[in-house]
Amino acid sequence: MSKLANIPTNIITGFLGVGKTTAINSLLAQKPADETWAILVNEFGQIGIDQAVMENQTEGVAIKELAGGCICCALGPALTSTLALLLRRSKPDRLLIEPTGIGHPAGIIDTLQNDNFKEVLDLRSVICLLDPRALDNPEVISNPTFQDQINLADVIVLNKIDLASEAQTSFAEERSNSLFPPKQAVVKSIAGQISLSLLDLIRKDECQALFPDAHTIPDQAEHPTAPQAQPLFQLQPKAGLPLSKEGSNHGLYSCGWVFNKSDIFIADKLIPYLQSLPNILRIKGVFHTQEGWVLYNQAIHETTVSPITYRRDSRVEIITTRAFEKDEIQQKLINCLHISTQ
Repeated sequence: MSKLANIPTNIITGFLGVGKTTAINSLLAQKPADETWAILVNEFGQIGIDQAVMENQTEGVAIKELAGGCICCALGPALTSTLALLLRRSKPDRLLIEPTGIGHPAGIIDTLQNDNFKEVLDLRSVICLLDPRALDNPEVISNPTFQDQINLADVIVLNKIDLASEAQTSFAEERSNSLFPPKQAVVKSIAGQISLSLLDLIRKDECQALFPDAHTIPDQAEHPTAPQAQPLFQLQPKAGLPLSKEGSNHGLYSCGWVFNKSDIFIADKLIPYLQSLPNILRIKGVFHTQEGWVLYNQAIHETTVSPITYRRDSRVEIITTRAFEKDEIQQKLINCLHISTQ
């Protein structure tokens, strides 16, 4: 790592469903053609969706995914080794880190500034995306991680303002501008469109966590076999027989499924079914449908369906606030296939 030094580094944080991946794709579209960027994506879910979403976005981008927990705690010991490998292989001009939406930034910031990386990485602005509508949700605003994602940020991006009311946006802007220490920038955005210039604002150490122990990275010596997430990214399930993997942490439950690329979903059956599921915090999926390949995004406030270039397989991750019957959901998903092999 001695040949790598002072790589501009940013953390793009924000709660589940706020649009972090979309914002990173917006930044990638502005990437100088002569630069190589590295992106480390962390997903709470087990199978990994974001790497599929970011694939083929632009040349000169190296993406590494850590799925199956938070790099701020459960996957903390894996963060150092994974990050070191990513940097050695890609030798990037810039590093972007996207923690999971329930990830606390404090432990990640500490890792980036420890002896392993303090000469290698130049931590610049920590950017937090905030959906103004979230401030209407008592469960969200009382969440320690949500609060510290905002507290530790240098920049707050009020995202999805086209979906929020004028009053919600004004309130969020007023609250963001009243924080102490003051943020370096509070900006408004639609669909994660943010300026590249925000990345090079200098990180201020004045920002402090109110809940530094909300998620903590375990000591490597105490956890010598820290989990190295192995998402079902390169495994090929048989037609009509999806692979699945489930997990739980921080009072949340997740399960992901991967379907063979030849499995074709009936969108008119699939989408209403997903929208009918109870206790949903987040659903993200890539589906091969009769209308083509689509990216499905469901968060607390809205559902979006858009075209995607990914073609390797269909995959979906469901995150809920309560335990659920995995086998029942799997059968319902199979029932949404155009040709069922039951």
